[in-house]
Amino acid sequence: MSSRPIATAAMLAIGDELLSGRTKDKNIGQLADVLFLAGIDLKEVRIVGDDEDAIVEALNALRARHTYVFTSGGIGPTHDDITADAVSKAFGVPCLYDPLAMQLLGAMYERRGVEFNAARQRMARMPEGAVHIENAVSTAPGFQIGNVYVMAGVPQVFTAMLGTVVPRLEGGVPMLSRSVASPFGEGDIGSALAEIQKKHPETSIGSYPRFSENRFSTEIVIRSREDAPAEAAERDILQMIAEIAAAKAAS
Repeated sequence: MSSRPIATAAMLAIGDELLSGRTKDKNIGQLADVLFLAGIDLKEVRIVGDDEDAIVEALNALRARHTYVFTSGGIGPTHDDITADAVSKAFGVPCLYDPLAMQLLGAMYERRGVEFNAARQRMARMPEGAVHIENAVSTAPGFQIGNVYVMAGVPQVFTAMLGTVVPRLEGGVPMLSRSVASPFGEGDIGSALAEIQKKHPETSIGSYPRFSENRFSTEIVIRSREDAPAEAAERDILQMIAEIAAAKAAS
């Protein structure tokens, strides 16, 4: 087994619109995909509304448990964009207008011929001591403080910010993945698959049901940070499938 530490992450998605269903979140899946490739385990996701106390409570719990925490949403120009205030409160520091962010935004709005009014200036607010996360799409920066990375909720901007953040994170050993196609449904393989999982604790085995041509089948995915445990689990799964097929043929 590798001696490299396992890096874990959590995501905090912020916004009443997510809980009401008006907005369908796309950032969770994007974050999961990127972290998987970086060898960082996304362990937990929470969604909270635009409530400062709820954000503070969730953020403090998550940042104490995980190597990294990523937030999305709530750093725009409107009155209910309160993420910067909540993060500042969680870290016990003031929320200030960042001079560089004010400069970047002011120049951008000047080029566009748009007034840099009080609402737009809100996007320059961040906790004292925070470091910018570049926004190549719409200029308004995200920010990092401690192990928390605060990013926009707009998927295109979130993805762009993630692209600048993840390369500088210290990841762990990337997870390997292999899949086995089972012609049988989960009801046929569930008990035997559970025993195989117990036998191979260094792997994570997931089953994903499929239905086509009026019959059930299952894709079995084996994940492990080492190839040998995954290979051993795969052998047992193939044997399980063969035994079930033989039993069905004999019945």
